[in-house]
Amino acid sequence: MNDKVILRISGMHCTACVLNIENTLKKEKGVKSANVNFAADKAYIEYDPAETDLDSIKTIIKRIGYQAEEETYGPDHAHHQGMEKDDEIQKLKKRFILALVFGLPIIYMVMGEILHLPMPEFSITFSLIFQIVFSTAVILVCFNIWTSGFKGLLQLVPNMDSLIFIGTAAAYFYSLAIAFSYFFGIFTTFENLYFESAVFILIFISLGEYLEALTKGRTSQAVKNLIGLQPKEALIIKNGREEKISISNIKVGDIVLVKPGGKIPVDGEIIEGYSGVDEKMITGESIPVEKNKGDQVIGATINQTGILQIRATRVGKDTMLSQIIKIVEEAIGSKAPIQVLADKISFYFVPGVIIIAFLTLFLWLGLGKNFEFALTSFVSVLIIACPCALGLATPTAVMMGTGLGAKSGILIKSNKALEMAHKVNMVIFDKTGTLTRGEPKVTDVVEIESAGFKKENILKLAASIEKNSEHPLAQAIVKKTMEEKIAILDVTNFQALPGMGVSAMLQNKKIILGTRKLMIENKIDITNIEKRMQELEEQGRTVMILVQDKEILGLIAVADTLKEHSKDAVEALHRMGKEVAIITGDNKRVGKAIAKQLDIDRVLAEVLPQGKAAEIKKLQEEGNIVAMVGDGINDAPALAQSDLGIALGSGTDVAIETGEIILVKDDLRDVVTAIDLSGYTLKKIRQNLFWAFFYNSVSIPLAAGILYPAFGLLLNPMIAAAAMAFSSVSVVLNALSMKGYKPKLSF
Repeated sequence: MNDKVILRISGMHCTACVLNIENTLKKEKGVKSANVNFAADKAYIEYDPAETDLDSIKTIIKRIGYQAEEETYGPDHAHHQGMEKDDEIQKLKKRFILALVFGLPIIYMVMGEILHLPMPEFSITFSLIFQIVFSTAVILVCFNIWTSGFKGLLQLVPNMDSLIFIGTAAAYFYSLAIAFSYFFGIFTTFENLYFESAVFILIFISLGEYLEALTKGRTSQAVKNLIGLQPKEALIIKNGREEKISISNIKVGDIVLVKPGGKIPVDGEIIEGYSGVDEKMITGESIPVEKNKGDQVIGATINQTGILQIRATRVGKDTMLSQIIKIVEEAIGSKAPIQVLADKISFYFVPGVIIIAFLTLFLWLGLGKNFEFALTSFVSVLIIACPCALGLATPTAVMMGTGLGAKSGILIKSNKALEMAHKVNMVIFDKTGTLTRGEPKVTDVVEIESAGFKKENILKLAASIEKNSEHPLAQAIVKKTMEEKIAILDVTNFQALPGMGVSAMLQNKKIILGTRKLMIENKIDITNIEKRMQELEEQGRTVMILVQDKEILGLIAVADTLKEHSKDAVEALHRMGKEVAIITGDNKRVGKAIAKQLDIDRVLAEVLPQGKAAEIKKLQEEGNIVAMVGDGINDAPALAQSDLGIALGSGTDVAIETGEIILVKDDLRDVVTAIDLSGYTLKKIRQNLFWAFFYNSVSIPLAAGILYPAFGLLLNPMIAAAAMAFSSVSVVLNALSMKGYKPKLSF
């Protein structure tokens, strides 16, 4: 079995770095997949521990110029990681300030003359020494940009820093050569020096990287907030005494004491106490949920009023919060098809820009322009190109989209799911437990006159068989029997027949209870009861037939109530232009009765669990893009077959292995919100990609001097640096604007 690991990567500067790490790891034996997220500074790696290990993977990453540390989760780590990020931001801020301090004198000296500002009287020699000293100081402050860029060139995987290195080094060393030529009397006059261009470019790049780090940190705030929900300590009751321990030391079975206002540290079951619990940080539910003895509670939720004693059932990585963090992180780490395309383009982007820059240089020289003119265009092309904008376009929007979903109790497990949701044109709902509450009640017990069995005996026999079944319909019958205080008998040879019913032996007689299909299989004539069954089914009730040794003893009708917001969800889906279907093991009359109540377009009835996937495949063959909404357990094959599987979470049992989107709350309106959020996120991704492509498509020709022949306009490298620095920041700011998202459809 393969292992998965998340590594924090430091030293990445653009998408070229991402592709460098991914391609290098994928070539290594044992590495099954490697996805690197530039916006999150993380690598999501799956590997075979029999062929490689984590230390080897880290060594490979280090060998190509980056640092990697394993990502772990916990309250202490969240604080430590936050401090690390703050340290990085402070380093970038310090670099920018130092570059600005050393660069301002040279910028003032050069630009002041052009703008006719007050200027001190300097000799040419002093002016040259002044420019050399301060430009060299700026280069030393920003030397890690040069080393990163040079290393990328040596390894034949040039990155954004490589473009900056070539451009600023060309400007700096050309100016240095001119200056020393003057000192040694080779040149007595000169017109153009580029010290200020190199300085200005490095200052703006430093500013851009500082602002980018600030904004990138905010896009990953959703995961940080989730991690921060975990309390650091907990009170446990041990040997009758309260003891404060670290949350990491709590074990399954420990009794945890939570006082009013305190955070519940782990998932568990209340063994004593009553309180309202605020679960909105996990489920998005704004109203506190009443909790009593026997109820389940979720770690990181807040106990409001009473004192609770909780037996820990899930701790550490098994808690619901840890599962949610894992799901969100894996979603951020996965890649949507639209991002894969952007990455492929980015892979060729930097080498392409370098080629364009040299072609520009040689073209202007070939057209008779002097070297200074050609060098200006060469540097401008290198500096204005922005692979960062391409690299940040998709992951920043995805991080915000998945974060918004998690905040609302919608867990999106992959970028593919996020991209697919808005394309869906048909939504299929499972009936029991999805559209309905899954808590059916016995509504009718029908006596068959010829059998001479009273209602009490019909219930007794039915409950005696069904007590061995966990099906909701079985539980309804057993519950009805208990309410009426009817004694239940012991049976033998119990057998569950999925989608049809149950059978057992009682006092050497075979008892069966189930659907028409079960009766047909057992060759039992149901002609005499068909009319009564139809009447009940047209009222939306599920009818089960009780038979003893092929004699029909009676009918039991069970009805399941609709969930509170089922109708709202279906209406909203219709307003979005989606076709809605219901799939059920019940017969067509029951299915149609439910469909009529909810105004559902299509009914797929009498479908056994194993047949649901086949039905969905038929709909897909008709050209439909299908989303399947189910409970995530019984509907696993159907969820897997659908284009988009949406699983309902129930309490703390989040079905994380089933479905691509998980709804923590059993609220079907979240299906609508998930589809709407998908469309909104894709809109932001397209905006970002458009801006990134548009910016580079327009700016590179401008920098190359395309307007010079017609208008005499040539882009100054300093303006190019400013434009590049803010292009990637603008992409991140557009993603951050998603914080104001509200679903278009009101309920």
